[in-house]
Amino acid sequence: MDSEPNETPFAAVSAQTSKLGRIYQSYLDKCTPYTAYRWIGTGVLLALFFVRILMAQGWYIVCYSLGIYLLNLFLAFLQPKFDPSLTQDEGLEDGDASQPTLPTKQDEEFRPFIRRLPEFKFWHSSTRAIAIAFFCTWWGVFNVPVFWPVLVVYFIILFSLTMRRQIQHMIKYRYVPFTFGKAKYNQRSGH
Repeated sequence: MDSEPNETPFAAVSAQTSKLGRIYQSYLDKCTPYTAYRWIGTGVLLALFFVRILMAQGWYIVCYSLGIYLLNLFLAFLQPKFDPSLTQDEGLEDGDASQPTLPTKQDEEFRPFIRRLPEFKFWHSSTRAIAIAFFCTWWGVFNVPVFWPVLVVYFIILFSLTMRRQIQHMIKYRYVPFTFGKAKYNQRSGH
């Protein structure tokens, strides 16, 4: 593409950025249906990141930051878009505690589980974060000296407490964010 003589440098950069954004989005659109392959690629990237951390014996704060970010993404992936505890609390504030948030009887409306963070966005954000963290391990400025066993213990405690709270929330409000283990009904005419 020949640029016009009266085109500003900002407009030229903006046009190229827009073009690269469209190309990137087209690749994302093409890989959307291949869920297993996307997650396998992310797992390989994460394994490369861990190998880099172990071989370099450093960048533990980058690893810890990535772990906290991935934990936050995972929690958003497990939570419903419309949190039943929040709607129940709103009903209590209004003085109406009789509003059920999830169907408890057969004649009530069925509302499927909608995630706060959809699977594709979870994958995309995770992969992007792992790639950025991997990139950070090649720069000495991010190699902050820390006593890594404290970070590991703190992360394990943080993970166990937040997952315990999330599982209690799932049990209290009776929702399951996964499809495996749920009843499946055949659409065949004979049954």
